[in-house]
Amino acid sequence: MGKMLLFLICCLLFSVCLFQYVMADKKPPEQISLTLEGAKLPPVNFSHITHVEKAKLECVLCHHKDKNPQEPEACVKCHPLKEPQNNAPVAKDAFHKQCITCHNESASKGVATPAKCNECHKKQ
Repeated sequence: MGKMLLFLICCLLFSVCLFQYVMADKKPPEQISLTLEGAKLPPVNFSHITHVEKAKLECVLCHHKDKNPQEPEACVKCHPLKEPQNNAPVAKDAFHKQCITCHNESASKGVATPAKCNECHKKQ
């Protein structure tokens, strides 16, 4: 019985270590370009480093419906470009609501965040 228990504990530890090793490679890209077809303003260069590492925001704040947060779906899968579907706002409205709400909350706490359109939508 003792050898079996020791074997099971070793298997469990190996599984945990293997899981951590596999997941360590699943870091988000440092920066992504939030581009919407037909947009009047330039795309937003979104920094995961600024939001996740420096501001300590959780991935689920933006990736709120993803089944696997390590492999997020494209935003437009739930937030279409033109017409709202399934009670989900269009991508532009979803981005603006999420970003502006969070930036305003941060600013009210004294954290400097972009507040004007051209501070996020920078010309290339």
